[in-house]
Amino acid sequence: MSMQHFEVNYDGLVGPTHNYAGLSFGNVASLANAKASSSPKHAALQGLKKMKALHDMGMKQGVLAPQERPDIFALRRLGFSGTDAEVLYQAATEAPAIFQAVCSASSMWTANAATVSPSADTANGKVHFTPANLTNKFHRSLEPNTSGRILQAMFNNSRYFEHHTHLPDNEHFGDEGAANHTRLCREYGHAGIEVFVFGRYAFDSSKPAPQRFPARQTLEASQAIARLHGLSEENTVYIQQNPDVIDQGVFHNDVIAVGNQNVLFYHEQAFADAESKLAEIQSKFGEHPLHFIKVATDQVSIQDAVSTYLFNTQLITPPDGQMTIIAPTECQENDNVRSYLEQLTQSNDSPIKRVEFFDVKQSMRNGGGPACLRLRVALNDEEIAGANQNCLMSDKLFKRLNQWVEKHYRDELAVDDLRDPALLEESRSALDELTQIMKLGSVYPFQQD
Repeated sequence: MSMQHFEVNYDGLVGPTHNYAGLSFGNVASLANAKASSSPKHAALQGLKKMKALHDMGMKQGVLAPQERPDIFALRRLGFSGTDAEVLYQAATEAPAIFQAVCSASSMWTANAATVSPSADTANGKVHFTPANLTNKFHRSLEPNTSGRILQAMFNNSRYFEHHTHLPDNEHFGDEGAANHTRLCREYGHAGIEVFVFGRYAFDSSKPAPQRFPARQTLEASQAIARLHGLSEENTVYIQQNPDVIDQGVFHNDVIAVGNQNVLFYHEQAFADAESKLAEIQSKFGEHPLHFIKVATDQVSIQDAVSTYLFNTQLITPPDGQMTIIAPTECQENDNVRSYLEQLTQSNDSPIKRVEFFDVKQSMRNGGGPACLRLRVALNDEEIAGANQNCLMSDKLFKRLNQWVEKHYRDELAVDDLRDPALLEESRSALDELTQIMKLGSVYPFQQD
């Protein structure tokens, strides 16, 4: 029997401290909902429901564990001392902004966990992982070490998988992971074109860059990842994100473009120098059909694209081969975007045949749509068999994780609740149990003390 290839979506499990602190400058949705009460339990169950729905559509679906928050380890590094409860109290009282940052549940957006290159693209024929350093946001820069340990526990077979340390923690090598990376291919198992989208040139200030909001990904970071992963020039393209669009709140490329197999679905304002770069992709892709679906500004404005996350959708190919968009219900509620999607899926020329709407409002309010919630990993049968099976969605795991959330998570969380030492204890006992359910070993700092 010939080898089969799949794209597995690993979704982030929402953490027990999911809250709306509005930490992400440049992310319009995140700032708009700052200070509202959140429901960690509802958010986690909502995320699990989406994972199960994709599993039921016949997709391979995985689960990525959340981070330990509040991050006491980071607070101690910053000079807060005493018992854990004293550290929490001191930080919340003396440095509330820092304290909120170390409570962030932002690791749920696993599109920022790492960049992944499938074995068909790499020089040594292994699947390569590099955790993103996320240096642009303090609350996210706390993630890479634990992300790396979790990924190593999930893909723990050196015959198939190679893990790299995240890039140097410096803005010159700002790296936001798969949110600025997409891969185009004929079939998931064939060598593809890895498209790296960057916001600025770190070592050349004469080049254009956004003025209002930060460009979080540098060209130099993207090039370093390609070197680490053993990618060739023939299967790599670097495109600069349009600086004006970053200044309109498009903080990652996955807010303005998404690719899958031989389809690139993007807004006409997404890229700088789009024409020559798309021509480069076409020439590297070769003879095979490649669909560039360009959405014009007069069809969907940037504001509508950002508020509905039309492009922060998942573009997937279910087993029946009918390419499908997994969209948040916000796309359904916006007349412009809904009618655009109807036209798109009904057009004979369109390779995208279906739209499925999902309610992920707990995530959307914090600035992340369906695409933010997943890390895509293209794997063949052998690689899937070589990965940690306890991280793959099944009826059994779905039931087990729902019970786990019901047992450990709070129904409601206000920003002031984050300083409660009981929340830290609840979170740790939840994560301790989770590492046993998913057979991850000791990936969290509190398990290593």
